[in-house]
Amino acid sequence: MLNPSRYRILAIGKVRKIWISNGLDTYIKRLPGLTITELRDSNPSKESEKILAELKVDETLVALAEEGEIMTSISFAKRLQENGSQRITFVLGGADGLAPKIKALAHWQLSLSKFTFPHEIARLLLVEQIYRAQSILQRSPYHRN
Repeated sequence: MLNPSRYRILAIGKVRKIWISNGLDTYIKRLPGLTITELRDSNPSKESEKILAELKVDETLVALAEEGEIMTSISFAKRLQENGSQRITFVLGGADGLAPKIKALAHWQLSLSKFTFPHEIARLLLVEQIYRAQSILQRSPYHRN
């Protein structure tokens, strides 16, 4: 089983669309302990400084990037399960993506799809997939094969 309090999300920019906020609220309530820290958007270089300042030594960094690994929901769940009790920080860039420096520091890179999404939607998709991963591992009916 996953422990949502072992995960956090560093996200560039604010969520401005109410329907995305509502969706995030729904999943965050289902994932007690999961935190999302919003960092001010500017340019990838300045954003990377803010990200680096937020990172903790004991965290496994996962960068969301279009060139990252594309996984199924089941393989994502297994990957999180394999990480056991490690603390995982997912980092989502702003409109211009993440700086190469952050991608290079990442333990692994994850792509949510071959499609390109606005960063607000990517945040909602990531939170939903974390919830889905938990549901898969708990054999809950939320995820149907």
